[in-house]
Amino acid sequence: MRNVRSHPDDFGGPPTGPGGGVRLNLLLSYAGRHENPWVERLPTLLEPMGIRSLRAGTGQEATRVIQSCPVHIAIVDLGLPMEASSAGYASEGGPRILELLRRLDAPPPIVAVKPTSTHRDDARHIAAALRAGVFAVVDRPHGQGDLELMLGVLQRCLSRFYHNRWPGELSS
Repeated sequence: MRNVRSHPDDFGGPPTGPGGGVRLNLLLSYAGRHENPWVERLPTLLEPMGIRSLRAGTGQEATRVIQSCPVHIAIVDLGLPMEASSAGYASEGGPRILELLRRLDAPPPIVAVKPTSTHRDDARHIAAALRAGVFAVVDRPHGQGDLELMLGVLQRCLSRFYHNRWPGELSS
């Protein structure tokens, strides 16, 4: 699993909140060929709050993450290739992951990241994402302002779907 990894805290263990447990699992998929600062910075910003970021660089890796642990919020890059060896830069993985998440017993809120493309392709990506029931569709983040936008969207997910509480606290 090339890119699937959780981001441990400074002591080598999983990130924890003040109560000592992982508060939220975040599926973070990214289809970029190169590392992107927002993909690296987002987990670093979220770890101290007990949010474990589970990165996936392909649809197959995202599928393994979804099948191996509960996902509370998903960031799905619509340009995600299905497999690492895909010729060219096939983007069928993103829509397939949306469908897989939608079929879960308790589907998580989804933030869809649309790839840079033409206006016509943008409209197609947005329509497909909204049909799949995503919470928000955002442009691929590039700078600090985009990272702040993504943090705001994640906060709204917590507010709307988890009533400003961590998913583990809802059963108490």
